[in-house]
Amino acid sequence: MLSISRELADKIIAHARADHPDEACGIIAGRGGVPERFVPMENAERSPTFYRFDSMEQFRVWKEMDERDEEPVVIYHSHTATEAYPSRTDVAYASEPDAHYVLVSTKDDTEVEFRSYRILEGVITEEEVRFIP
Repeated sequence: MLSISRELADKIIAHARADHPDEACGIIAGRGGVPERFVPMENAERSPTFYRFDSMEQFRVWKEMDERDEEPVVIYHSHTATEAYPSRTDVAYASEPDAHYVLVSTKDDTEVEFRSYRILEGVITEEEVRFIP
């Protein structure tokens, strides 16, 4: 189960809506599996159907996490025209075995679809999300 503050979830959703119609992406860094620090990142692809972290930005963010003794607790991105479910490409790029992979769908202006998955060795497992006030 992913336990995440409402404030961090709202930041993910706001980033996804702000970058629409392109996919948004980023991470929530933390310690001990607890999401703490929101880190929006640039979608190097600038695409409505695909995201990729900019390699230099990713290097800088991961280095900063190492210096702060953090880990990528949540890796998030948005889907702009489909449901919040990992694509085959998302699964192929899932390289952090302990991370929660959060997807937000921005296909509907009025409803929010916020879902979390574990992706390990190509297997997708949806998990419950608990929002902490």
